[in-house]
Amino acid sequence: MSLEQKIMTEMKEAMKAKDEAVLRSLRAIKAEIIKAKTEPGAGGEIDEATEQKFLQKMMKQRRDSLDIFEKQGRADLAQKEKEEMEVIERFLPKQLSPDEIRVALSQIIAETGAASPADMGKVMGVASKQLAGKADGKTISELVKEMLAS
Repeated sequence: MSLEQKIMTEMKEAMKAKDEAVLRSLRAIKAEIIKAKTEPGAGGEIDEATEQKFLQKMMKQRRDSLDIFEKQGRADLAQKEKEEMEVIERFLPKQLSPDEIRVALSQIIAETGAASPADMGKVMGVASKQLAGKADGKTISELVKEMLAS
């Protein structure tokens, strides 16, 4: 079952349950699917990698908005972002824990021979490819900085 079919099925269930938060989130995902399908060169079809990419982009946008709303004391808007993040997470692969990311980064650092913060670019290039979809780029970056600094 494609992502679009899953979204449509869940939208029907959310409508029946009158769950506005879930419905709002699913509609946002559906809008991204339509946008991706209509982009030049897409040919009306999108692959799983493209789906994962825009879902991760949506998560990052929600995370950034959540940070801003929390700093501004807007609990009402922050709650909406949290609700949407929960729904989007259902369609993303399981994210690695910080400990699992550290283990993977240790291997990458050993493979690339990185020894100082100056080598961060080498490590990030490999880590971004290996951990794509499994970990947030910001988290990877922070852990790489921390590991290369010590």
